[in-house]
This record gives sequence, C-alpha cells and structure tokens, in this order.
Amino acid sequence: MNQDELKKAAAFAALEEIRAIMPGAVIGVGTGSTVNHFIDALAASRLPLQGAVPSSEASGRRLAAHGIPLVSLDEIGAGFLPFYVDGADEIDPSFNMIKGGGGALTREKIIAATARRFICICDASKKVATLGRFPLPVEVIPMARVQVGHEIARFTGSIPCWREGFVTDNGNHILDIAGLAIDDPRALESELNQIAGVVTNGLFARRGADVLLLATASGIERSERQG
Repeated sequence: MNQDELKKAAAFAALEEIRAIMPGAVIGVGTGSTVNHFIDALAASRLPLQGAVPSSEASGRRLAAHGIPLVSLDEIGAGFLPFYVDGADEIDPSFNMIKGGGGALTREKIIAATARRFICICDASKKVATLGRFPLPVEVIPMARVQVGHEIARFTGSIPCWREGFVTDNGNHILDIAGLAIDDPRALESELNQIAGVVTNGLFARRGADVLLLATASGIERSERQG
C-alpha cells in the first residue's frame, strides 16, 4: 500500500469507530489529506448526523460540497461533540502530537478541547519516539511576528522560519520551528503560549488524542491513551 492508500484505510477505520453515535449528533472534523478521505467516506456512509464542526475553511467547503451541514461551536455549546476526528503531523507513544502543517492548528485545538473523544487518524510514518522531526508551527499575530521569532530563537535555540505568503483562516502568520527534540511536550506547549503575540502552537499535549488509528502495511493498529 502506498501512503495515500494508508491514509484512506485510516479514514475508513475512523468511520467504523463513530458508527455507534446517536442519530442527530454533531461531530468535529479536522483538516488535511487524511481527513479529506474521512470526509468523503463520511458522506458516502450516510450516517444520520446533524452536522459537522470543521476546523478550517477548506474542510468546511469539502463538507458542504457533500451536503453535510456545517455547525458552529456556539450553536451546540461545549462538551456536546462526541467525537473529533483529525490527523497529525507527528504522534508519540504518549499520544502527544504536533499538528498544524496545514495551518489550522488554532481551530483544531479549540475543537479538540470541546470534544469528548479525540480520534487521531494517520499512517505509520507519523508515529515517532520523540516529537520534533516535523517543524513545530506557531500561529502569531502579524504585528508580533519578528518579536516572537526572536523570543522563540532565544528560548529554544532554533531560529523559526516564517511561512511566507501563508495566512491562516484567522488572518495570522505561521512560524515553523525546526530541529527540536521535544522531551517534555506539555511544558513546551505552555511556555511557547506565554510569549506575547503567540495565538497558540502546534503541540497537542495538554489535550492529546484519546484513540489512535494507525494505518500500517499489515493493517490498522488501534490503541487508546492510558490514564
């Protein structure tokens, strides 16, 4: 199986994971190539959903094109999303993740925080022993980009790269920090967020995944976070 076929396998596994949801439920839907396969499978399944909360404009357009109603978090309130399905750029053995390669990290983090269960779908290449091989995205207010970059370099020892020409759905910029070996993801997530001008960063440690559906050449490996 090639990587795209593995992504499709993970997407279909997520569909099986949520089949038992109550009719009329709303689910959270992430962003990215693996999630695109999930959206297509969700539309074909005709599950009795009330709708979906997308983490990006791109996912919202894909859901709407399939006739799946879009719902805002304000309409349903916190704690009423039974599932949030999304991918990861990296995930470690403790289900901490780096996300935001597509630039949707802030909305992804908001939706993940409101969902009862976070299902991560990805192919085996995303499983790592230590986070940091994939550059860590940080969403920043545009006027603070240079200052935040200096603070990140001073704090981490790594000079972040401005994702030039890219603007998030929130109208902000992205700085990518390469060359990290993140031994304490929870601490780094909190410390980066304390820098004035940072909206959030792509570490999902304080709210990691609950379930991992990992597509491998030998099939889907399903595991749950312990504790």
